[in-house]
Amino acid sequence: MIRPSQLTARALAIAALAITGACATRARPTSGFDAADDLPPTGTFSIIAYDSASGQLGGAVQSRVFSVGNGVLWAEAGVGIAATQAIVDVSYGPQALALLRQGKSASEVVKTIWERDPDPDTARWSKYGRQFAVVDARGNVAAYTGPRATPWAGDRQGKNVTVQGNILAGAGVVDSMLAAYTRTEGSLALRLVAALEAGQAAGGDTRGKQSAAMLIVKKCGGVWLHNDVVLRLQVDDNPEPIAELRRLVEKAPQRPRGVTDASGDAACR
Repeated sequence: MIRPSQLTARALAIAALAITGACATRARPTSGFDAADDLPPTGTFSIIAYDSASGQLGGAVQSRVFSVGNGVLWAEAGVGIAATQAIVDVSYGPQALALLRQGKSASEVVKTIWERDPDPDTARWSKYGRQFAVVDARGNVAAYTGPRATPWAGDRQGKNVTVQGNILAGAGVVDSMLAAYTRTEGSLALRLVAALEAGQAAGGDTRGKQSAAMLIVKKCGGVWLHNDVVLRLQVDDNPEPIAELRRLVEKAPQRPRGVTDASGDAACR
């Protein structure tokens, strides 16, 4: 947990910045977002995790927007994974991977990126509405839900996993996601999609459903030679995006055919 005293004076003057680590909670029952603004609120629920059994890093997301996979999930094998959403700044994703490559911890990454955000559109797209989560290559987790993220907004953490969402039916969405991920057996892909299903069953995004995505990486874990992408799935526009995502997950071989045994290759270690 990063203490408020460590944050910038500006942040303390406006809101308490909550950056959470393992087994922490963050929720915001109210929002400062102006519903009459010409920029519509963007909401979603997502999960990112490290699977110690397989060595995979992965995430999944669903939202009532077109092509939610176009910007929320960012991952690099052996480095980490990030989710950037709510009053979103997509640059948080590549920034997170760059800092993780430097050896920064998940909590350091979240704190650093939020504090150096120049907040270029304060009135309409405030940094205080960002929602951002990171899992590093060791499974450490951290998340931030800003005070202006559209309610209900919050996050939950467990061992090697963080779930987060905004414009949700309530806290039960993220609670159900974490519980489903924890109790589900099988591959990381199946556990991630089970979490999305549980979140939707608990009410999901209050605006409805439209798109979903999944990204899983591992060094040389994908099909063909030197491919770190185990799965990259996007359902861009579908009345039942999570159901379609599950269909794709179940269609994909759990150990992709065509994976070349490059265990002796230094690039795959």
